[in-house]
Amino acid sequence: MDERVATALGDAFPGRTVDETFGVGPSWNGANETVGVAFADGSRAFCKVAVSGDGHRIARELAVLRYLDAERSVTGPAVLAADPDADVPSLVTAPAPGRELLDAWATAGEPRREALLRRVGGTLASLHAERFEAHGEIVGRDAPGGLDIERAPWPDVLRATIERTREIGTSERLAAHYDAVFDCVERNRDRLEGAPAALLHGDVAKPNLFAVDGGDAGIDADTVADADSVADAGPDGIVPIDWELAHVGDPARDLVRAEDQLLNGFDSEGPERYADALYQGYRDRAGGLPPGFAERRPVYEVVRMLGRSGFIDQWTTYLDEPLESLVERAETELRARLDAV
Repeated sequence: MDERVATALGDAFPGRTVDETFGVGPSWNGANETVGVAFADGSRAFCKVAVSGDGHRIARELAVLRYLDAERSVTGPAVLAADPDADVPSLVTAPAPGRELLDAWATAGEPRREALLRRVGGTLASLHAERFEAHGEIVGRDAPGGLDIERAPWPDVLRATIERTREIGTSERLAAHYDAVFDCVERNRDRLEGAPAALLHGDVAKPNLFAVDGGDAGIDADTVADADSVADAGPDGIVPIDWELAHVGDPARDLVRAEDQLLNGFDSEGPERYADALYQGYRDRAGGLPPGFAERRPVYEVVRMLGRSGFIDQWTTYLDEPLESLVERAETELRARLDAV
């Protein structure tokens, strides 16, 4: 067991025996590390520790999970223990109910995939219904049951999220792309400043979503712990995990990012019918897309390029292509997106 994980678990559960820890799949976020935990009594949990000892991301995620737990329409995994201020900052959560969307997607046919995406769209719409007076970074909890938000204009918050991407990026090969994206945000401040302020997840990827109940998702009843877990998962039965990148910002940004992470490849788009299903689920719940979505979408598509540029070395392994080939394609794609803005 990793020494940091052992310390965190020992502090959180003194005297409780850990049978084993296990991996939870690949992650491109090097700031925190998460492992699965199997206790000797047969129960399981997930333990996240701050690799560098900086607990601000864990504090943010803990604040959001506590906020969602206060009878919100979207929920997250239950918090079992947490201490973002410890020498080894940590967060321990219960397993999310249901089945990981990545797994459900792999075994589903097209109709079920579209149904899953409609449910994800509905969940995002429910999340974005949590509106705030101003945009900002989430820095902790605010009694009673609220969020402590460090307010800032939305373009500045967006810049801060770009900086976080650079912090966890694994390659500086395309470092100039960050400057190009910053310039794009600055040139379009007027376009961005009027955006609504909503709670955003910030990392809507298949491994970060769990689907609860059978229905359209094709999930076996055995994957659901109990009837209460279905009710607690909200009207769409989608439970997001990994809230450490959450912030208060433009819901259009979260939706654009969700489409990209759920459906698109390195420089290719997923089937149009899948994107339509995601957006239809959002419209069905919210009555429409976020105000100004079409106007601001091209800017957020430029920002999304950093999910390629900052991790270009990871993509070479994922796509099994030479680095220089992907660099050339990324350069071409960024220019096209900047032109679209």
